[in-house]
Amino acid sequence: MSRITTKGICQLCHTVLSKSGMTRHLATCLQKEADTTNAKKAKKTTKLLHLQVEGRDQPQYWMHLELPADATLQTLDDFLRTTWLECCGHLSKFEIGGVSYSSYPDPEFGDKSMRVKAGTVLHAGEQFLHEYDFGTTTELRLKVVGEREGQAKGKAIQVLARNEPPQIVCKECGKPATEVCTECIYDEGGGWLCETCAEEHACGEDMLLPVVNSPRVGMCGYTG
Repeated sequence: MSRITTKGICQLCHTVLSKSGMTRHLATCLQKEADTTNAKKAKKTTKLLHLQVEGRDQPQYWMHLELPADATLQTLDDFLRTTWLECCGHLSKFEIGGVSYSSYPDPEFGDKSMRVKAGTVLHAGEQFLHEYDFGTTTELRLKVVGEREGQAKGKAIQVLARNEPPQIVCKECGKPATEVCTECIYDEGGGWLCETCAEEHACGEDMLLPVVNSPRVGMCGYTG
């Protein structure tokens, strides 16, 4: 897929912004929320990490997340799998500061367990990687944008913003694409098909997957 830009919606105030604009906006929006929390004199707060996540090779897919520093890397891995990645129960790992934290650690390769608190290995400004499936790999690039004291809400990980689905068109007719061919996707600009053109595609129905809002679109058996 050619590089395209996407916008997203701030889940705190519902403002629509570009990826770069969202990073700047959330710094202000989260500060307002922190001020509100302080004004209410909340009894219990915790350290929260603000993460930006994007597809390494497909940065048009992105999210901003906030998780408690005492949540584990396993919790973050589970969230990324559920939201963007999980198809066949593949292995995964984080690479942080030259150390591998694996879903199934192998001490012979120097792997460590994901059952470590995020706040002990992640700090403001830290950039790190996540890989899912070591055959047909989806790689994510993550950065700790900032830290703050606040109240954890509901689920362990809060989505602050996420890209809107990219506008991808059928390579044959220019209509919105609904299917992608897992063979042709590796050709320049290829593989994207509307429902009608998908029925006539030479590779056959078995090679088609639905177009979904994820950097794993068109890979392995991922259907969203």
